[in-house]
Amino acid sequence: MIDHPGQPTAVLALGVRGLRKRYGSIVALDGLDLSVPRGLVYGFLGPNGAGKTTTMRLLAGLIRPDAGSIVLFGRPFNRGDRRRLFDVGALIETPSFYPYLSARRNLQALASAGAPVSRGRIEELLDLVGLHARAADKVSTYSLGMKQRLGIAGALLSDPQLLLLDEPANGLDPAGIVAMRDTLRHLARSGKTVFVSSHILGEVRQLADVVGIIAAGRLVREAPMDALLRDSGAIRVRVRDDEVPQAQAALSPFGSVGPGRTEGDGNSWLSVPVGRERAAEVTRALADAGMYLSGMETEGNLEALFLELTGSPEPSAGEGTFKGLGRMQ
Repeated sequence: MIDHPGQPTAVLALGVRGLRKRYGSIVALDGLDLSVPRGLVYGFLGPNGAGKTTTMRLLAGLIRPDAGSIVLFGRPFNRGDRRRLFDVGALIETPSFYPYLSARRNLQALASAGAPVSRGRIEELLDLVGLHARAADKVSTYSLGMKQRLGIAGALLSDPQLLLLDEPANGLDPAGIVAMRDTLRHLARSGKTVFVSSHILGEVRQLADVVGIIAAGRLVREAPMDALLRDSGAIRVRVRDDEVPQAQAALSPFGSVGPGRTEGDGNSWLSVPVGRERAAEVTRALADAGMYLSGMETEGNLEALFLELTGSPEPSAGEGTFKGLGRMQ
């Protein structure tokens, strides 16, 4: 069942209904629905081939849908409304730049093709993404991560109200990922809406306010992040290392018990796929088997929920995410 946050269309930054797209015999989107509230970070998750990049390209006006509707800021978006895309900034797939021009000149070239942008805005964005010191260098000398950060700056040129980012952490080192997370959260706090497509669950878990999960071109779940984590909760119990096999057998009626994580002090943690309301049952099952746990925690298991909903191997659960770009290396 799909959980929508429940906002009326007028308060949505983006509303998608029944979106369909085919490439020959391949169905990329099969009636996709999305509800993206204003002023937050929306995490867009799905396995490879689920239709994430096709969706991003449709939202950015790069291709046309075969059927369905897109509503931007309460008004239908049609092919003749391209000037409204000045309110949308996008970084779709790998950003492209003139390699023989500097970062500053590339942003100036981008600015000349769109809404008017002040020179001060370009300098502000170069500083924001941590490229001001290298702004005069040719882009051909940039690393993949630096080009990705320049792409973010380009997407922000017109000070858009909606930012569409397809795998924005691509090519960034851990410090850069943390820096990007801060920046995107800051943009959302300032009233902008950030729509992020990613295959890294750790990023989305730390960044997003609302999550939409798609599989085979259709939405299979959409809900606030805290609701997803609450509904997909798990209990972690701490037992002695030598009791791990016995504890896993005792807890097997609750589902697949995660393997023990040894702490190095003679104890291990096991993950039991049930909600916190069943904690007493877990404790009793161990006690009935002659074991007594020395610790218990609850956790949200976004990875297990993703696997359950999509039937696909889960995307990377790496703990990288986006943050405030000024310190990026």
